[in-house]
Amino acid sequence: MIDFFSETVFNLQNSKEVTRWISKIIANEKREEGEISYIFCDDQYLHKLNVEFLNHNTLTDIISFDNSIGNQINGDIFISIERVKENSLIYDTVFEDELHRVIIHGILHYCGFNDKTKKDADLMRKKEDEALSQRIFI
Repeated sequence: MIDFFSETVFNLQNSKEVTRWISKIIANEKREEGEISYIFCDDQYLHKLNVEFLNHNTLTDIISFDNSIGNQINGDIFISIERVKENSLIYDTVFEDELHRVIIHGILHYCGFNDKTKKDADLMRKKEDEALSQRIFI
């Protein structure tokens, strides 16, 4: 089950379609969908989590807490709407596209993809692009 929550003034558009899309990507990666929560927040909220749980004193667009069990994906994905908006300007993309990239980025981490090295980051970007091309609600 995929749920969306907001700790800021934000309402996800097309949430049913986004849920179906996420479920499809999970299935494509040969994983099972468990309990996944997306929590949309602001920079301050996410920064506090970053400091408290990861000892990182930086702003970020996403933090995911993976509680997967075997092949079943479970976890909480926190997304800063402020960072996503700023990144959409920096990367000259539409806000919804950047938001969907970040949404699926968390899922891809749960599926075993990483982005710490250049090689891993390149593969992650490729997987994100593949997933974005499968959206039918945009």
